[in-house]
Amino acid sequence: MTAEASGAPAGVQRIQKATWQQPSQWPWWLFAAIGLGLYLVVLVFTDAEARRSFWYMLGQTPEGLGAGQLLFKGIVITITIAVFGYALAMVVGLILGLTRTSSNPILYNIASFYVEVIRGVPMLVLLLYVAFVLAPPLTPIFAGIANVFITIGNVFVWLLQQLGLMVAPFTPVTTMASHWRAMIALGLGYAAFEAEIFRAGIQSIERGQHEAAKALGLSYFQAMRFIILPQAIRRVLPALGNDFIAMVKDSSLASVLGVQDMTQLAKLVAAGNFLYMQTLTMLAFIYLIMVVLLTRLVRWMEHRLQQVYVR
Repeated sequence: MTAEASGAPAGVQRIQKATWQQPSQWPWWLFAAIGLGLYLVVLVFTDAEARRSFWYMLGQTPEGLGAGQLLFKGIVITITIAVFGYALAMVVGLILGLTRTSSNPILYNIASFYVEVIRGVPMLVLLLYVAFVLAPPLTPIFAGIANVFITIGNVFVWLLQQLGLMVAPFTPVTTMASHWRAMIALGLGYAAFEAEIFRAGIQSIERGQHEAAKALGLSYFQAMRFIILPQAIRRVLPALGNDFIAMVKDSSLASVLGVQDMTQLAKLVAAGNFLYMQTLTMLAFIYLIMVVLLTRLVRWMEHRLQQVYVR
């Protein structure tokens, strides 16, 4: 096949051919990962204890699965903590990022104090501090908000039951409301990092665009909304995506508060059957699959934004 027929330049084809002819250049890490994944699949299907451990860390049981009860509580809690925590981090981080670029010295110093202090505290320490120091005085306020979410969740579950899509009574919103401490702690912790990302993105936009927005009569907030932020977010999207992936992994820290996410359930089942190697390996592989899928999603979003920007 010629270079023109294959759609690739002749030089690129020669490099690709030379690469595959050299075993040292092969992606052996990918082969090893696929082999590990196949081993775990075989282990789940052939070993009863391993199969029970796999379903239990997802928040499911083989009996419940056979009865049609889709109760994947472990993975639902993990994803919920990551999504809501990162949403809070994005909102607070954007506000701090805008404040860090402000000419107001008071706002600038307040935001800088928050960013420098929070970034200097380990995430686990911050999680414990929020859960046991800041959360108790605010419990009545969040209890009222949680009741609203629980009511909405019960209505949603009732509709699913009426449609035959859910057999057993299960309210994931109740679980979400009971673990708001972990979401807030992770959100406040990552907000400091998001603030620096947004600040860097805003400051990377040429000064001439700020001046052009003023010449058009746009206010500061209008210029940020319509001109500066769309370009800044496009530039910092890879960093934002990496932080979301990091939060998915750091959501496992919520297990120290007794939150029954995948990590906590894996520790419980391993303590009961002593299959630490199999259970923790499966847990790590589940997180790996989630991270790989999220990485592909972020790259797809980058590609879409690139197409929109070019058009």
